[in-house]
Amino acid sequence: MAGAIIENMSTKKLVIMGVTLLLFQALAFIVGGLVAPGPTSAMHYLSTKCVDTVKHRDEKKWFMPWGPEQCDRIRSFDEAMAKKIEANNIVFSVHIPQPHKEMSPWFQFMLVIMQFDIAFKMHNQIEDGAMVTIDVGLAYRDDTISEWTEMAHSFEQRRLSCNFTATKTFENEGRYYECELLPFMEIGSVAHKYYLLNIRLPVNERKKINVGIGEIKDIRFVSIHQNGGFTQVWFAMKTFLTPSILIIMIWYWRRITLMSRPPVLLEKVILALGISMTFINIPVEWFSIGFNWTWMLLFGDIRQGIFYSMLLSFWIIFCGEHLMDQTERNRFSVYWKQVGPIVFGSFCLFIFDMCERGVQLTNPFFSIWASDVGTELAMAFIIVAGICACLYFLFLCFMVFQVFRNISGKRTSLPAMSKARRLHYEGLIFRFKFLMLVTLTCAAMTVIFFIISQVNEGHWHWGDHAVQVNSAFFTGIYGMWNLYVFAIMFLYAPSHKRYGDEQSSAFSMEDIQLTTTITHVDGPTEIYKMTGKEAHE
Repeated sequence: MAGAIIENMSTKKLVIMGVTLLLFQALAFIVGGLVAPGPTSAMHYLSTKCVDTVKHRDEKKWFMPWGPEQCDRIRSFDEAMAKKIEANNIVFSVHIPQPHKEMSPWFQFMLVIMQFDIAFKMHNQIEDGAMVTIDVGLAYRDDTISEWTEMAHSFEQRRLSCNFTATKTFENEGRYYECELLPFMEIGSVAHKYYLLNIRLPVNERKKINVGIGEIKDIRFVSIHQNGGFTQVWFAMKTFLTPSILIIMIWYWRRITLMSRPPVLLEKVILALGISMTFINIPVEWFSIGFNWTWMLLFGDIRQGIFYSMLLSFWIIFCGEHLMDQTERNRFSVYWKQVGPIVFGSFCLFIFDMCERGVQLTNPFFSIWASDVGTELAMAFIIVAGICACLYFLFLCFMVFQVFRNISGKRTSLPAMSKARRLHYEGLIFRFKFLMLVTLTCAAMTVIFFIISQVNEGHWHWGDHAVQVNSAFFTGIYGMWNLYVFAIMFLYAPSHKRYGDEQSSAFSMEDIQLTTTITHVDGPTEIYKMTGKEAHE
């Protein structure tokens, strides 16, 4: 076989393939922007202050904020003081979702954040570094008549970060602090229809529990979950793309095994990239609709991390195998200095994820950001991973620059060639450069996606249609990486034909060996051989 399909494919067919992939890319963005709703929805709740009148606390008793089973409630703490109700007997109750609605497994996950409404009082101000101790229980049920079943119970602490913008005087008493949102709960599966939160703020002055936290008036919550409509579109894309990548991967490796030589490093890495893409594509999320798999969020993070690590490693090896002046090639050990930071950074992020979502498998109220040590540890992992990412990006840019510089240097030999040979090599060089630019464009689109997903939660209007920007980027970027992997495996598969059979009289088969991949395990690329030969001539 003379080389890869990218070399031997006619320009017309290559253009047709490029336009087809571009249309599929546009379709991926359109599906997310016009068909799917927004990725997530948020529901706001104001907790109800229930009164536990029983002297001896019943652990199995749950307090409902509304409905026929609603608890004895008070409107304010002033009413509690008037009725001589102690703080330990007040239970903040929140029912998720709101009345006449129900949750669904299609929501995939549920993230809850909390915010305290704290009034300023001269004699009861928030102390520096104040910690709120929370006694919280979570229960569930699947109909409106059955008993609540406990799902989790925990004692947690959250550090208050509040700012009082006005002057701290008696005239400003009653005005509220501006308090930051606090992480409260996250569950990786919404397997039940109704959830109930019961929260107590136990006070113990001797042990300094919930002392110096100001005068709490209310607790507000925001529940965030994935939209069911978006989940269906997402699952449909995964179901469609999985066989596509799997088929092209099997076809690609079959082409490799039919060759007389063993596969080279770049071909093995391309296969590994296809395997990682297939791994992230497999729609195991379908099982989360019928099973209470709370580990799906963690599993999804692991799959995504493996793919991105493989993709970053592929770029390094892809550029390295095209540095035509390298003496050592086709060995993975050559790239350990470049791939090492990628593996280390990915491992740091994996540890961080395990410290957060791994613990949440047993305690959904845990947050690594709740303590000073956890915050410092999490920041350390993120900073180290960020440094590794910056070093990687700089080195990748340097390698791309080296490759382009070497190719430009080799082009000085092209004018001395025959017209047929010169056009052939100019076409190959252009195709390789174009592929590198597409790669950098994909990386840039991914960065833009992360930025927009963080700063933009709205949607645009296009005529009478609402374009969901975040959904479009989610489906578009996901489709883009599938199309990129598909194109890499197709274009770099060994060709079944020999380029230039019709022009065999113009130059020998030795001059048309594979240019952008390696056909000889220990030999230099054909461009290097070609330019050397021309120099001697």
